[in-house]
Amino acid sequence: MLPPVVAKSLVKFGQDLALARRKRHLTIKMMAERTGVVPNTYSRIERGDPKAALGTYAMALYVLGFGGALGELVDARRDDVGLLQDEERLPQRIRVKRTPTAQ
Repeated sequence: MLPPVVAKSLVKFGQDLALARRKRHLTIKMMAERTGVVPNTYSRIERGDPKAALGTYAMALYVLGFGGALGELVDARRDDVGLLQDEERLPQRIRVKRTPTAQ
């Protein structure tokens, strides 16, 4: 069972894929052939089916010209929570260790 927010996101993602496909004048059959799946499987990703393989979603993005989109989703440079936590862990003061001088 998916949390409702995740299920809604998948449905929107599928709708966005369908819109991008139609803007490019591609049929479901054409997309299925280009992504290497049967038309029924491709239709499932446009419906936001969580059981569809991530690789199928990735291939659909690639075919539509969004090949790098998945690599940007969890980019550490855009992880606001992670960046804030890193900042909170910084020491308040930096102390330099003194080394004994040789005589």
